[in-house]
Amino acid sequence: MATQLQQPHFQDPNKAREYLERLRWPSGPICPHCGSVEAHYELQGKAHRPGLFKCSDCREQFTVTVGTVFERSKIALHVWLQAVYLLCSAKKGISSHQLHRTLGVTYKTAWFMSHRIREAMTNNPTGLLGSGGGTVEADETFWGNNKPRQPSKGRGYHHKMKVFALVERGGPARSFHVSDVKATTLSAIIRKHVAPDANLRTDEASMYTTVGKEFASHEVVAHSRREYARGDIHTNTIESYFALLKRGLVGTYHKCGEQHLARYASEFSFRYNNRIKLGINDTMRTEEALRGISGKRLTYRRIGA
Repeated sequence: MATQLQQPHFQDPNKAREYLERLRWPSGPICPHCGSVEAHYELQGKAHRPGLFKCSDCREQFTVTVGTVFERSKIALHVWLQAVYLLCSAKKGISSHQLHRTLGVTYKTAWFMSHRIREAMTNNPTGLLGSGGGTVEADETFWGNNKPRQPSKGRGYHHKMKVFALVERGGPARSFHVSDVKATTLSAIIRKHVAPDANLRTDEASMYTTVGKEFASHEVVAHSRREYARGDIHTNTIESYFALLKRGLVGTYHKCGEQHLARYASEFSFRYNNRIKLGINDTMRTEEALRGISGKRLTYRRIGA
């Protein structure tokens, strides 16, 4: 990792800008104001900073960071690229405290940077999981305690934060922060993201019974009877995904507010979907995250919402 961070675009702000321009504009500058791809021109002279363009159509000025999570940031661009690389290459994530020590910025700045990067990792998935007869595993998990401590009558998970996930074997994962794990809530997500010709695999929870009939097959494993696999009928793939998510939340982030849980879940889904087993290394994963920075400007107010 130390060797990777010695590359010019991680050490020099102008090299970082040129690197980002090549990545975002492989065919030339695109105006973020009007979307024009015409022949824009770069403003020269001492009064203009490097990389400042003027649109030939709408006459607005722009740089490569306008309309991205980096817009109007006072943090040097090469420091931003270091942060993106560190967050993309850490399998269980990297804490804001570690970022602030490594990058030499304040803790508050590092916290804000990490949430902006998680926003860039959030994408709108296309296509249905399990298309062509693939196998999709579905399961839910619970995290933390989002209510003050109070006397509890019996055990339960209703007071905890809830994450629902779908994982295609050998393919991508999609995570969702949900308000409840009722059949109506989970069924709507499954119908939206899973192909009808897919093979669904779940545990024996009753909320999957009805929706499971809408797919090519629906097989369950009875965890209550300590059954964890019956041939290829199991949910071990999604259990492994949840184990990685929780190891990151417990060991790296320690606690997570409910208003931020969706971004943390997206972070782990992003790294899982761009993992080494799919032939994607740390550099490729970083570039994929940087392709997602457009149109996702995040303010302090939105982060704290």
